[in-house]
Amino acid sequence: MVDSSSFKPESLAESPDDRLAGKSFQLRRGVELRVCHSPRQTSGQTPAIVFLHGGLGNRFNWRSQYEFSCAQGWENLTYDLAGHGQSLPYARYSIGRHCRDLTRLLHSFQINAPVLCCHSYGVPIGLEWSQQHPVSGLILICGGTHNLAPWWEIPLIKALTWGGRHLYRLPSAQQLTQQLTSTQRHQGVQQFFAESPIPVEHHPYRALEIFWKYNFFERRKRSINRQIPTLVISGGQDVTFSFQMGKELASHFTPSQHLHLPEAGHVVMAEYPEQINEAIATWLKSLSPEPEIQSRQGATHDQTFS
Repeated sequence: MVDSSSFKPESLAESPDDRLAGKSFQLRRGVELRVCHSPRQTSGQTPAIVFLHGGLGNRFNWRSQYEFSCAQGWENLTYDLAGHGQSLPYARYSIGRHCRDLTRLLHSFQINAPVLCCHSYGVPIGLEWSQQHPVSGLILICGGTHNLAPWWEIPLIKALTWGGRHLYRLPSAQQLTQQLTSTQRHQGVQQFFAESPIPVEHHPYRALEIFWKYNFFERRKRSINRQIPTLVISGGQDVTFSFQMGKELASHFTPSQHLHLPEAGHVVMAEYPEQINEAIATWLKSLSPEPEIQSRQGATHDQTFS
């Protein structure tokens, strides 16, 4: 078992052999993000994949998917959102600022029309960005369009922000949260928690507040671009994002697919990495710029793995 209580992202990031070591990247004055980028290694037409982690997370959340993408020779990019991991914090957070960071970052790496692969609170960022910029597709994992905070989240996060987060300096507190988050105990999940312990700094908690009243449809009252190939993934043991929420989210985009893993929780990409990687690879192969192919894929498909 990996001891997550002693993990520090900086220690792992210093290893030059780690694909997720990353580099500090200054977008503008006062905005410096930790970024990992792997250029395309093949001549294929697969769009660049950009990974957006969720609240209290960091770029290491995507280890399995990032390493899988590199092995396929795809161009991919992931980074710590401002205020998370090794990226500098903001004085004030907003979804718009996160989107502007993403725009500048992709411009710097000359990435056009990427596939955005988003987890949890990274989903609203991906949704908003896709309405203002061209994308080749969306992969939306355990995150939705509205009613994102369960009843217990807001008082809990406020308590942690005020000082309760320091409890997570105790290994027992980290372990308890891990047990509540996932029933899986294999090495991949243990590494996930080791690389993404519950933070003890206050910035990641403050950054969550911008999502509590988020409603995609209220923000986009005039028009919504629904013609975006979308893969939605949900887990049956996730207390924050249900099967029905995943099904509803997929119904808003065409063409779309909904993959549901009944035994998975909120960190499904670490709990079932092989299934998620295979699903992403298969879905990417289905993307086509040809209108006649897209029209045949116009329906929403639900798929449940036992």
